[in-house]
Amino acid sequence: MSVVNIFLVAFLLLLIGDFLSTFLYHVPEHVFGKFHTLVHHGKNRSFIHYAVLTRNPLVLLDGMLGALPYFIFVPWFWQISTFGTVLGLILGELHVVWRHVSIIDWQTSPVIKFCCRLLFITTPERHWLHHQNASLAYGDIFTFYDYPARLWLRFLTVIKKKFPKLNLLIIISLPK
Repeated sequence: MSVVNIFLVAFLLLLIGDFLSTFLYHVPEHVFGKFHTLVHHGKNRSFIHYAVLTRNPLVLLDGMLGALPYFIFVPWFWQISTFGTVLGLILGELHVVWRHVSIIDWQTSPVIKFCCRLLFITTPERHWLHHQNASLAYGDIFTFYDYPARLWLRFLTVIKKKFPKLNLLIIISLPK
């Protein structure tokens, strides 16, 4: 197995997973649901507070729904590179933990911030912007999903306002 295949599979898993998670779960949940916003964006709430201190099982469900898009492609990527698939999943989980350290007044070093900006990778400081204003800083791993996600957010908001019955159907089908 070549090193190139390993890193390519890991990258594709993160790229596709972040895209699907952002556009099929995260943004629609902000518009139609209450589940993610209550668990993840409520006043004075944080991943650390909810996941660790309260041991709230709903946080696990929110996390699983957000992570599901990453696992959809595992069977195919696994056939290309087992190590790449595992590496992608590990890097994705490490990034979840890292981007939520802002609650402990984390300061990313300027060198790491610069590298992340060049690679379009979300830093804890950027992710904290999303916690403070849920209409900003989309893309859990990759920052280049932010602008299209905000357009998607606006579009779905218009749909919600124009078709209230559709909204009711979606809310009923999403976990509360």
